[in-house]
Amino acid sequence: MENLKAGKNSVTFKSFGLDLAGDLYLPEGFDSNKKYKAIIGTSPFPQVKEQVPATYGPEMAARGFIYLGFDFIGMGESPHLPGEHMKSRYMFRLIENTWDAVSYLTSLSFVDEVYGLGVCQGGSILASACVTDRRIKKLATVSGMMAADAFQWGDPNIANYIIASSNASKQKMFETGEPDYHWVNVIDDSMTEEEFVATGTPMAADTYSYYGKDGFRGPNTVENFTNEHIADQGMQSLISIGEHYADKITQPTLVIYSPNAATAICSTNWIERLTNNPEVLTFPEFSHVQFYFKPEAVKASTDAVAEFFNKD
Repeated sequence: MENLKAGKNSVTFKSFGLDLAGDLYLPEGFDSNKKYKAIIGTSPFPQVKEQVPATYGPEMAARGFIYLGFDFIGMGESPHLPGEHMKSRYMFRLIENTWDAVSYLTSLSFVDEVYGLGVCQGGSILASACVTDRRIKKLATVSGMMAADAFQWGDPNIANYIIASSNASKQKMFETGEPDYHWVNVIDDSMTEEEFVATGTPMAADTYSYYGKDGFRGPNTVENFTNEHIADQGMQSLISIGEHYADKITQPTLVIYSPNAATAICSTNWIERLTNNPEVLTFPEFSHVQFYFKPEAVKASTDAVAEFFNKD
């Protein structure tokens, strides 16, 4: 720890006995003899730490916080468990990885309190982690995908198709021992925006602006990122955990979203289920994905999160 400096630091911490790779962002003038408020940043599916965490990390450090972004088990630079496969971002393990990230931050002598900042699926991960981990003192979500019931089960035909294909993939991998990959949200790493929009996928243009091969943080700009992912993911992504325990979450909560985004129902249903008097901020001028990278959207969200985390 003696080599830590202001800005980005490469770190590792243990989870499932493995060394998960992280980036620890420290504020200007960092002094290990002082105490700082620290943030665990959890990323959208299927991202790695070089994407949203690499945007939010420097922003939160510039606002005086310590920020940890990391690759979940089997993603990016973090290894997979023996006998398993890379690019297998399973919900239950993401929660445990997050608990271990809390343990890591709490073990640092210069960390005062730990907060959680989740973007998109990262909101669901942190909400789930917060239910029984009260070492996380506050929770903020941005474009949070908490309400799986409202969004992912809205069309039973689509949900049943995802389940059937995920079940088949699970069986195939069990029998062959080989990974079975597919393209997340149907987006192929080589697709043009025109080709992807033509598939009729919901939020296609918004999604492509970030994840497409010509997108802001797509496979052409992030070396260890691909839209390809293990194909039984749907068996866990369709199960929302924190959403169904929302009334058990006691930590002060801030919810940031766009009421004009296709995913707004995820935030509104989440807000309705919370019983901890959450603070809510809406930005109708932005889309779901623009909160990932558009400077104005990132500034709006990080300013609001910093103010919320600094409140007594």
